Amino acid sequence: MILVLVLSLIVLFIIGVPVAISLGLSSSLAILVAGDIPLLTLAQRAFVSLDSFPLLAIPLFILAGALMEYGGISQRLINLANAITGHVPGGLAIVTVVTTMFFAAISGSSVAATAALGAILIPAMINRGYDKEFAGGVQAVSGTLGIIIPPSIPLILYGTAVGASIGDLFIAGMVPGIIIGIGLVITVYILAKKRNYLKEPKKSGKEIWKAFLEAIPALIMPIIILGGIYSGIFTATEAAGVAVAYAFVVSVFVYKAINRQNIKEILTQASLTTSTIMFILATAGLFSWILTIENIPQQVASLITSISDSPMVFLTIVVLLLLLVGMFMETNASIIILAPILVPVAVELGLDPVHFGIVMIVTLAIGMVTPPLGLNLFVVSKIGKVRIDHLTKGLIPFYIAVLISLIVITYIPSITMSLVEWMK
Repeated sequence: MILVLVLSLIVLFIIGVPVAISLGLSSSLAILVAGDIPLLTLAQRAFVSLDSFPLLAIPLFILAGALMEYGGISQRLINLANAITGHVPGGLAIVTVVTTMFFAAISGSSVAATAALGAILIPAMINRGYDKEFAGGVQAVSGTLGIIIPPSIPLILYGTAVGASIGDLFIAGMVPGIIIGIGLVITVYILAKKRNYLKEPKKSGKEIWKAFLEAIPALIMPIIILGGIYSGIFTATEAAGVAVAYAFVVSVFVYKAINRQNIKEILTQASLTTSTIMFILATAGLFSWILTIENIPQQVASLITSISDSPMVFLTIVVLLLLLVGMFMETNASIIILAPILVPVAVELGLDPVHFGIVMIVTLAIGMVTPPLGLNLFVVSKIGKVRIDHLTKGLIPFYIAVLISLIVITYIPSITMSLVEWMK
């Protein structure tokens, strides 16, 4: 059964079948080969995979991100970041990193952050004399912060899959996200200085203050969302509902950027993105269930512990595995399939599931900008009209920066867990 499951999945991936359909077809073939499992189980297990209250946060955060994109919130964040950092060498590229960090604290999606901000910032950077590869690379790699800095859809999926506290995961993701952001800013600064990219004109104190005042409604949004979760006022799912309501009110009544015409576009975009993710979750849940009933997690645990019972060796193996998986598999599907297999082993070796979750998410986030299946690369390639192979070459310095950050986050757990313990 497992042989059919794995081989059929590999073949389907090789011939280019979409991830969700590949997972569903391989699972169906495995059940047919088993012969003793009713086909009705396919529908039942797919439904059970989606029957979770925390997962309701996903369509709501996606809708909140779409409202931000159309409602002028993104532009205000860009204006503020530009006013503060635009005059530094590589200023507009630094603005891209900083704005994406702000946007990540609201949207929870890497692709959403890349698409929404890239449509504005990539053409702006190119017009200011930045290379296409550099402009696209900065936006693509900055977009990975969308699934690291809370609220994060992959963190919700991980917490749901393994029973970890989503609130603790959100708290734990803050410092690693900031560390990666700082690493990217330093990389941008060094490259911009070396290549002599133009600086933006330095803004006066009055202009900075004006940009700050205009951005206040946008800046309050993550404070409400994250503050409400951490203080226990509402859950992550309820916070997503609050995010939608707040984004709608600000976009319609404060910035007045949304009208009857684009409401349909917003709902259509959010619905399409949600249905894609939910389809992947349903089929990935079925795939994961088959692995579980065949005792694959226990066999993997035995295999890894037979190599070494050192937590550090285990983390190294996991990071290398996830870097490889991230190149070929969509992040959400990877989490749903691999987290139930790897987390029991991590706990058995004494690792905290929250810290392990952050390591997983950060490692898989790198897969968003590595070919052949780096989704951020496809988005940026389309916006910037630049070939993916050229983008990848331009990303090498950023790969180094992110990998250094990953090593620090992986092997120094206190960086991730100190804030969680302090907040308790």
